[in-house]
Amino acid sequence: MTRIDDVARLAGVSTATVSRALRGLPTVSAATRRRVLAAAEQLDYAVSPSASRLAGGRTGTVAVVVPRITRWFFSTVVEAVEEFLHQAGYDLLLYNLGGREQVRQRVLRTANLHKRVDAIMLVATPLRSSDLTALAALDLPGITISSGTVVPGWPCVRIDDVAAARTATRHLLDLGHRRIAHISGDPDDELAFTTHLDRRQGYREALRSVGIRLDPSLDVESQFTIDGGTRATAELLARGEPPTAIFAACDEMAMGAMTALRDAGLRVPQDVSVIGVDDHDLAGVLGLSTIAQPAAEQGRLAARLLLDPLGARTAEAYPHRVPDPRGGADCDRAGGPVILPTRLVVRESTAPPRAH
Repeated sequence: MTRIDDVARLAGVSTATVSRALRGLPTVSAATRRRVLAAAEQLDYAVSPSASRLAGGRTGTVAVVVPRITRWFFSTVVEAVEEFLHQAGYDLLLYNLGGREQVRQRVLRTANLHKRVDAIMLVATPLRSSDLTALAALDLPGITISSGTVVPGWPCVRIDDVAAARTATRHLLDLGHRRIAHISGDPDDELAFTTHLDRRQGYREALRSVGIRLDPSLDVESQFTIDGGTRATAELLARGEPPTAIFAACDEMAMGAMTALRDAGLRVPQDVSVIGVDDHDLAGVLGLSTIAQPAAEQGRLAARLLLDPLGARTAEAYPHRVPDPRGGADCDRAGGPVILPTRLVVRESTAPPRAH
């Protein structure tokens, strides 16, 4: 097996120079680099990625933290991030908190992470003040995805949840619905963050814009799951006269709502229209109207913004420029949150209310 010493002897330089030349460092002259590359090619010498990274003080690894990997949004983002990192020559170290405090302690509050990764990505991960202190102590570059996770000094990639909810509710209003219910996140749920608050705000703003008074009986809280949507809708129906439409804070809740309505003998959309947020993989199969958010795109873009300061070559993995959230010219690294657009996708689950 060819070693770096063999390349150094053939090129007539030191092993340190070979290492610098093969890593593309600017401290090596063009002539010396050509000589080293020619020797390496002649001897069929391949650089060990791990050895090269360690020599440069890098691990070549990015830590990605998610609350629960089984949820659609998190798994979609992580898959996109992993693909991007792979193309850029990085590995992904996944931490799935899963509601386990011991995992949170190990990931966010120990200096152990500092020597294992080059950077940290938090995907919709709720943070406490002690977590922020620990992250600052790590002194690693980082980025967050989702409006509910904010770390001072870190960029953030997200959607406008308030605007998404307004669009969903406005769609129902435009169809003629006036008795519109909202099922949303439980404030005591560890995964709720501020997303459920933002989407509730958008729902209420849309109703107020047409002069509809808010009805607390039409607002039910649960978890961002299919089961949560089923339970919330069952509770909603038990309160009395059913709504003509339901805006669910996420597609999984909307799917649960459709199940509960069917179990109650109500048809979608003939009796009750349903709309969600996400454009889940099953939304098209179920004919669910939704506000599509670019989950995979958020992951790829966040990965690029995270790796660019590390000197990684990301243009081929993510060739697009990053839109400036302030509405100015495009920029490669946004100084504030980068907000990606959402879009209304109308399917069979929404229709005008029946005439009484």
